Amino acid sequence: MRVLGTGAFRGDTMSVSNGIFIKNIYYMLAYAFQTIQKGSMESVAVESFAEMYDLLAVILAQGIARQVKSGLYQKYRDCQGDVEVVRGKVNMRGTIRHLMANRHLVACEFQEMAVDNMLNRLLKTTILLLLRSEKVQKQYKENLRRELPYFSSVSTLDMRRFSWSVVRFNSNNNSYRQLINICQLIWQGLVMTTTEGIYKLPALLDDEERLCRLYEKFILAYYKRHYPILQARAAQIPWAVDDGFTDLLPIMQTDIHLQVENRVLIIDAKYYRQTLQRRYHSEKLHSQNLYQIFSYVQNRDYQFGTQERQVAGLLLYARSERDRELNAVYHIHGQKIAVRTLDLNRPFGEIAHQLDEIVQKYFNFPVKVD
Repeated sequence: MRVLGTGAFRGDTMSVSNGIFIKNIYYMLAYAFQTIQKGSMESVAVESFAEMYDLLAVILAQGIARQVKSGLYQKYRDCQGDVEVVRGKVNMRGTIRHLMANRHLVACEFQEMAVDNMLNRLLKTTILLLLRSEKVQKQYKENLRRELPYFSSVSTLDMRRFSWSVVRFNSNNNSYRQLINICQLIWQGLVMTTTEGIYKLPALLDDEERLCRLYEKFILAYYKRHYPILQARAAQIPWAVDDGFTDLLPIMQTDIHLQVENRVLIIDAKYYRQTLQRRYHSEKLHSQNLYQIFSYVQNRDYQFGTQERQVAGLLLYARSERDRELNAVYHIHGQKIAVRTLDLNRPFGEIAHQLDEIVQKYFNFPVKVD
């Protein structure tokens, strides 16, 4: 999969060769990493981007520019210095040395406000990553380069040793939340490190495995955000064994498990360059996909025992331009298994509508949280 050089446009967004709009990739990443905000794309809605990284560079540059205008976050830091007037706590040993040398200075330990703090270091380190990348076009690098002088007194971070769990927000720095989430999206979602320890931005759109993981995380995050009543999670399902012996049995890990009371929908999200496989001059579903979702549904159904319940499975394929739309339901040994495609070659509002339609029909409720 490569970004089309000349561009295939629909609306205001460039498409990639397998039918995923660049802007939709951003939305998927934003949901997966919880960085989506209402109206966050309005300022870039009129531009078309050939690379995911160009879009992220523009969004980050615009967000930083707004933050610079309102003022970079400052935080107290511990300092030591020789001053003429007492400031903070006096360091007696250092002060005595000054007296013995006939210098009219006082050695002090004090605190001062500084922009060289973790949040600004994250911004600067991410700016430098994008500036060094060949995947960001020169015109978008200029937007970032204009903001760099404001970080001249800010140091950088070694991201190989950095833990995102230490990031904290409060009333003084809450305006950084979206910016830092975008930085996290870039570092955790897109960046890989070579064996030499060099940071690189991989060709995300050429990496089927990365896109598959992103596709799964996006769908789960979408339902978590908009349908909290569904208790959306990636649940493990125990095997319904007769003797309790489960050694060597593989873990049944679902992609998306949706449940309201005793009604369950298990979604297995699949992303392939080609949705169907050809066999003997005919197209068929990937057999292992069908076996897997059937096992999930059958074993989950067994957990309810004699209770009234409704458990169903859905194979949700990301639709490829090479494939036709799929929308079928199979009843296999009393289990309901549906197969559908999610067309990512649509404006994001239509993608959201497809996802809404799935749960609203199955769970019989129209409630969606914005």
